[in-house]
Amino acid sequence: MTDLPDHAVQLPEGSWWDWEVVAWQPGEFRLAAGHDLTYHHGLELVFTDPLIVTCPASFHDPAFRAPTPDEVLTVARQLGERPPVLVAFEADAGGPGPVSCLVAAERLDVVHGTVLRHWRADAAPGQRFAPWVRRED
Repeated sequence: MTDLPDHAVQLPEGSWWDWEVVAWQPGEFRLAAGHDLTYHHGLELVFTDPLIVTCPASFHDPAFRAPTPDEVLTVARQLGERPPVLVAFEADAGGPGPVSCLVAAERLDVVHGTVLRHWRADAAPGQRFAPWVRRED
């Protein structure tokens, strides 16, 4: 899924209640989601070459929506042009009301599949692990 400046992100079917930032490094901003992030997550939004990110490190139950015209204009002014991807959502971050979030990037990929958050020696070949998981010897 790429080039979505005017549309809300479409997520695959699933229980995507808990969300958190699992990677933020040069060239990549990655959000993970699941119904309980204790042992695994099943969905990642991978933003390549993030330009602007305004969201908390963890949040719940986001409502993705198309960015407003004002948000598009503000981001375009900050960057000098309209970004290829602009994702907007409201989420519960534990405060008295929802928080507005915005991510501008060059590309967005929605990756669906189990990602384990702890090492398991009996994991199937090719099993994906969260970035912080290290093999136990």
